[in-house]
Amino acid sequence: MTVETATPMVRQYLEIKSDYPDAILFFRMGDFYEMFFEDAQKASRALSITLTSRNRNDPDPIPMCGVPHHSANRYIARLINQGFKVAICDQVEDPVAAKGLVRRDVTRVVTAGTFDEEGSIEKDRSLYTAAAVRAGKRFGVAALDLSTGEFTASEAESAAAAREEILRLAPREVLVPLPAETDPAWEDFFRDVPATGLSPDFFEPAQARETLCRQFSTQSLEGFGMADMDAAVAAAGAVFRYVRDTQKQDLLHVTRLSPTVSSAFLWLDAATARNLELFESIASGETRGTLFSMLDRTLTPMGARLLRKWMRAPLREVSLIIERQDAVEELKENPPARGQVREALSRVQDMERLRSRIALNRANGRDLLGLAASLAELPAVYAVLSAHFRSPLLQTDAAEDAGEARDAVFRAISPDAPLSVRDGGIIREGFDEELDELRSISRDAKGFIARLEAQEREKTGLSSLKVRYNKVFGYYIEISKAQSEKAPADYVRRQTLVNAERYVTEELKGFEQKVLTAEERAKALEYEIFCRVREDVLTHDRAVAAAAETVARIDALSALAQAADENDYCRPEVDETDRIAITDGRHPVVEKSLSGERYVENSVLLDNAENQVLVITGPNMAGKSTVLRQVAVTVILAQMGSFVPAKSATVGATDRIFTRVGALDNLAQGQSTFLVEMQETANILNNATDKSLVILDEIGRGTSTFDGLSIAWAVAEFLHDKGGKGVKTLFATHYHELCDLTRTMARVKNFHIAVKEWNEKIIFLRKLMPGGTNKSHGIAVARLAGVPVKVVERAREVLSAIEESDEARVRRAIAAAKSGKARGQVQLNLFPSPEELILETLEGLSLDSMTPVQALNTLSYLQEKIIGLKNGKR
Repeated sequence: MTVETATPMVRQYLEIKSDYPDAILFFRMGDFYEMFFEDAQKASRALSITLTSRNRNDPDPIPMCGVPHHSANRYIARLINQGFKVAICDQVEDPVAAKGLVRRDVTRVVTAGTFDEEGSIEKDRSLYTAAAVRAGKRFGVAALDLSTGEFTASEAESAAAAREEILRLAPREVLVPLPAETDPAWEDFFRDVPATGLSPDFFEPAQARETLCRQFSTQSLEGFGMADMDAAVAAAGAVFRYVRDTQKQDLLHVTRLSPTVSSAFLWLDAATARNLELFESIASGETRGTLFSMLDRTLTPMGARLLRKWMRAPLREVSLIIERQDAVEELKENPPARGQVREALSRVQDMERLRSRIALNRANGRDLLGLAASLAELPAVYAVLSAHFRSPLLQTDAAEDAGEARDAVFRAISPDAPLSVRDGGIIREGFDEELDELRSISRDAKGFIARLEAQEREKTGLSSLKVRYNKVFGYYIEISKAQSEKAPADYVRRQTLVNAERYVTEELKGFEQKVLTAEERAKALEYEIFCRVREDVLTHDRAVAAAAETVARIDALSALAQAADENDYCRPEVDETDRIAITDGRHPVVEKSLSGERYVENSVLLDNAENQVLVITGPNMAGKSTVLRQVAVTVILAQMGSFVPAKSATVGATDRIFTRVGALDNLAQGQSTFLVEMQETANILNNATDKSLVILDEIGRGTSTFDGLSIAWAVAEFLHDKGGKGVKTLFATHYHELCDLTRTMARVKNFHIAVKEWNEKIIFLRKLMPGGTNKSHGIAVARLAGVPVKVVERAREVLSAIEESDEARVRRAIAAAKSGKARGQVQLNLFPSPEELILETLEGLSLDSMTPVQALNTLSYLQEKIIGLKNGKR
């Protein structure tokens, strides 16, 4: 079918659809949104709704399906979650007043990053649409949250760094210039990134700068600290223009652009956030059992979102960290005042998103009431803060008072306002005289009918006469068949029923016109008044935004105080030193998950002088990984301003935390477990500094034993020596040979997780102790896991044979051998001389601990090597 041969309605549809080829068009027809042609086929499959057709009798019927307009958001959400865009095409003129075909136009394009309807998005997470672009040698990243108006931008030196920033933000949609999708420099960028290609025009720096200056009514972006950030400005301009164009209106609630400077934060890449289970459990993907779930005591959605941001980007500046700690400590030490504040906050709704709905003309009466009720709680909160606390973060700006917006709503909006803004009942009685008069006419209809019915009965003497109303015939007089012959001459017959006749009179028709006109006029007037009130509230947007920011900050700080009080956390000392010293530290999640078992605290000291690389050995299940993670988590909590689970703690401000934990395939990208492990290891080795903290849990386990041991050894050496200062590292391993690093590396220390063997059983003591161990107790752990006894016994036989073999002994000696000196330190040599092998074996010899067979084998081995030396064999 072509536009020329189509009916007027189908022609209108095709013309509009041509402007939105990549979206499913929701075409409003009466009470339904209809879809046609390919859109109908796609939507019927995606939504599991019936596919029908228009003009069924035609040789080429049009595929068609539809959804009710009042529940459209539910269907749109399902389409968005399946990767579709939706263009909403509404009737933009009154069908009654239209002459011919009703005019229609697209009023909004819904995308993954811009679908912000209530109930469709998580309350504690930001809803970002992001953009990334290369401008010269720099890469720009920007993110805009339509639901709150938050707008940020940053720059990176590489596509990889830009990707890390995108992953940190976790946007629903990422905009990139179309050539980027085939640009080799961006090849890795698109892994796990939901990219949308746009014309390069969107990213033109000069145009982007002009767009942003116009939005913020400024001459330049210097006031936002972005005068020389062309790449960031290009990305910001693109994302702003895209969101504005899809929403088909000005974004009045976007009032500032905040540059993100990575050096201001403790940087946590995506792998670290995942491995430490900050927000999602590795096993289940759920939020339960995560660090955020353990710390989140917030009472408002905006407080939860802010706390999440603090955890994802802890601070680097010590003075700012201390300022947060001061506020948390004041709140922690004053439970009564904290309780009063939190009681009031519990009644505050999501002011940030309500404010955005108002600015986008999507708010209804209940939204305005929710904002006003929230604002009404704030004076009590401010009073308590002013009376009991002195921290600057717990104070408010009295000049930023949103009381006028609150009062405007309460004066105008009915407390029983319905969801719809066009069906009446939204404006209070007594607010507008004209509206009250129209309502009075409508309400008086019942009284009029009763009076008219009594009057007509008396005038006609007809006892069966009734005055009634229905939507089809309006108002009418009904008389039974038996008495219908006595109907007065001025009664005009309207309908004949089996047992009755229905009539109208001039008086009744006049009243009907007056009542029905009054109802329609009242609804129209109510909507007009509501829009004025909404505009009035919007004039106080700056004050509302400031109030929302204050509430979010107070809520997040009080949540940290509440968690510290409930869980017996201490205030850590954060300074500029290179020390991480934790006394009796605990993992905040693990300690709460134990049932019938006491959590064993552990102390850890890391520095750049003597305790830089801690090699931790011990069996699986003993608690190595918990110790590693609790150190990293303690640093994160300390630098986000929280108290920490420990008796005491000192944390030198850390710039990055890196983790290499466990095994993970990326099969979708053709990447094996070992390749992923090496990629993460490479990232650590290339980017860690002397201010970083590195957590390594089993390096080199994805390849052969000697490959893995060699890699693990070399990685440990590299981190010890990097930049001349080294990197603070916790290295958990089953390669017991790494304990020999202490012989060659000055700042390596050995630790182990203590266990106790008893009656062929293993008891985990969970305590970190000095010194290494040469046992992994893997067979004992296998027995605990339920491996069949036959397999366990055979494993012990095999292990005994391996341990007694000369070949294995030689290999261990080779792995531990030393030769040569470099930088004053003895280095590892994988091909030592026989003399070195003999010395190494003698050094570790303990005949008392050997069985007779083991002792004999050892002495035979040494005898053979000595004879070989005498004979000149090497």
